[in-house]
Amino acid sequence: MPPTVLVVDDTASIRFLIRTNLELAGFDVIEAEDGQDCLDTLRDLETLPDVITMDMMMPRMDGVTAIMRIRSNQRYAGIGLVMVSTQSQQIDLNRAAAAGVDDYVTKPFDPDNLVETVRRVLQSRA
Repeated sequence: MPPTVLVVDDTASIRFLIRTNLELAGFDVIEAEDGQDCLDTLRDLETLPDVITMDMMMPRMDGVTAIMRIRSNQRYAGIGLVMVSTQSQQIDLNRAAAAGVDDYVTKPFDPDNLVETVRRVLQSRA
């Protein structure tokens, strides 16, 4: 089975761009619109995703809060987390790292770099 990535972003066009590039690289992709939708999706899935790409700034629940909640739940311990955000200041990188992300990709991103980052996180979690 191909690895699965849960793409979390409140902008449909960004989700589509990430989905398309990951599917072309051989990943299965599911989507969520924000941090709360991500947590609801994870709760309802029988088979968890291998990696989550998470936007930082979203309504209802931001990416940092969602990542802290994911990292605090033992059921999700094996999931790799990649923050994909326009926020690129050192303070943002530090917040994401403290929350528990495995890697960080800044928007706008190079699609090949995003795919390679997801692969690297997937391998480091294997």
